[in-house]
Amino acid sequence: MITVITGASDGIGAASALDLAKRGHQLVLVGRTAAKVSAVADRVESITGSAPDALLVDYASLDDVRRLACDLLDRYERIDVLVNNAGVMTSERRVTADGHELIMQVNHLAPFLLTNLLFDRLKASSARVVTTSSRAAKTGCLDPDDLSRERRRWNGWLQYGDSKQANALFTVSLAERGLAATCLHPGVLKTGFAAGTFFMKLVTHVPGVGEPVEAGGSRIAHLASHADGAGHPGRYFVRNAPAAVPARMSDPALAEALWTASLAATTPSP
Repeated sequence: MITVITGASDGIGAASALDLAKRGHQLVLVGRTAAKVSAVADRVESITGSAPDALLVDYASLDDVRRLACDLLDRYERIDVLVNNAGVMTSERRVTADGHELIMQVNHLAPFLLTNLLFDRLKASSARVVTTSSRAAKTGCLDPDDLSRERRRWNGWLQYGDSKQANALFTVSLAERGLAATCLHPGVLKTGFAAGTFFMKLVTHVPGVGEPVEAGGSRIAHLASHADGAGHPGRYFVRNAPAAVPARMSDPALAEALWTASLAATTPSP
């Protein structure tokens, strides 16, 4: 299986890559930092005996996402699994050159764009799309007309919750359009993600609060390789099982409104 993993340079992306390498997947590692992606590629090669492809992208640039999509379409006649895993959380509000708030662009708009640009190839391959959401999605209050929170109070965790809710709704929309799409809460993991925040300090330093990163990687790998990943389209998983979610994570009307807003936000101006 040809499996593309974004955010593969460290954390759960790297852990899922190593897990999937052991399961025999042909990997395409996508990350932002060349040295980090190369280091993960070396670890994959030590498992499989052959070097995986490694591609670079900066999700803070939608043009860079478009370039990545073109590269993937040129290189691969089929894509069996797309893992949308790249993500960010920052306590400082930033706006990208595309005019979008950074967290929402990196966590939702960029993977939305990439998946849509690859959609026909994914559909033809009967591919799976696995998106890393979070239990923070349950606290989200997504407004498709205000994705960057320009008219509402902003802080990093509020916007992160909105972006993770967007991941769940995007999964609903992909399933409605015929793709075997799932999303998941990977667990509360001891990673460098959101480094410096009080919450992640607790996760890292208080015994029993966080799980090892390999636990999250194995949950992504489960959906990428197990029958569950194809048998429950549109669902949100926790610990390798479909889980109940609030209406705002599964409402088809809200999912469609988000799709429309996301399409407008990622379509270049004429």
